[in-house]
Amino acid sequence: MSQPFDPSRPPVPPAPEAPPPRRPRASFFAKDRTWLNVLLFVLTCGSVFLVGISWGSSWLYAEKLAADPEFQPAAGLFADARVLGLSLIYTIVLLVILTAHEMGHYLMSRRYGLSATLPFFIPAPSMIGTLGAFIKIRSPITRKLRLFDVGIAGPLAGFVPAVFALFIGLAFSKIVPSLPHEEALIFGEPLLLKIAGLFLLKDAGPGFDVVLHPAAFAGWIGLLVTALNLLPLGQLDGGHIAFSVLRGKTRRFSIIVLVLLAVMGLVFWVGWLVWVLMLLTLGLRHPQIWDEATPLGRKRTTLLVCVIAIFILCFIPAPVKGYNILDLIRMMLG
Repeated sequence: MSQPFDPSRPPVPPAPEAPPPRRPRASFFAKDRTWLNVLLFVLTCGSVFLVGISWGSSWLYAEKLAADPEFQPAAGLFADARVLGLSLIYTIVLLVILTAHEMGHYLMSRRYGLSATLPFFIPAPSMIGTLGAFIKIRSPITRKLRLFDVGIAGPLAGFVPAVFALFIGLAFSKIVPSLPHEEALIFGEPLLLKIAGLFLLKDAGPGFDVVLHPAAFAGWIGLLVTALNLLPLGQLDGGHIAFSVLRGKTRRFSIIVLVLLAVMGLVFWVGWLVWVLMLLTLGLRHPQIWDEATPLGRKRTTLLVCVIAIFILCFIPAPVKGYNILDLIRMMLG
């Protein structure tokens, strides 16, 4: 019902204009940041290649370094085409392994219609030239089987090229007289490497060391990355898998694993203590899924057994020997 016009009444002020819509907050994982994925990948290629020069020269001059730890090549390493070629092999193999792992997660996410980013590689002046790679899954995963499949896809996809690289690289690795341990890094051997060595490194025995070909070293890194990601903790791949299987018991199981890692940091490798601190910082909680009672089924149960076997084959108690807390204390005390 309308009200009659009254000229003495003051005009009604116009309604205020609606504020302009707020722009969505910029996100590091926004869809239009593909350039960032490409940039990080290129930078990681560079950092891995620079580190690969050291591993390539160690293999190329293994015999001479074994005879004289002070040996220096006549030409600079950057002028040695053979060293640069070996570094290129190391870079390609390692990045293929890391890319396969992350694309396993990405493609499985896309299969289920989940929004996920392309891999973000992390360049770093570390022992291997990178801190790895990761993808960001934007969509919540609320179904048990999807969580299991996304979690297991990466380790399975990355394990295959890592095994090929390890076996092919071992065929070209060198056996040399042992160096003084103070003069070289001594890497731990996963069970798979020990098994492969029975066939490909028969001449290696007491008093000798194996100098890995850069391809084999990239494969070794691939096995280590697979094992680290399969730790049944938090948002790691193993955490997703464990939550799919253990449900309410996951937190208690995670605490037991953390305690074991802390003990291993004292006895085997100090890096496990860093992992414990990092995982505690990131948190062990996991988003809930609404169909926890759904059975895995025979196919996924078989994959679960396979991935447990892969973890056992890849796990290295001391990736770098001589760097546990007790050894470091002894070194400090002389």
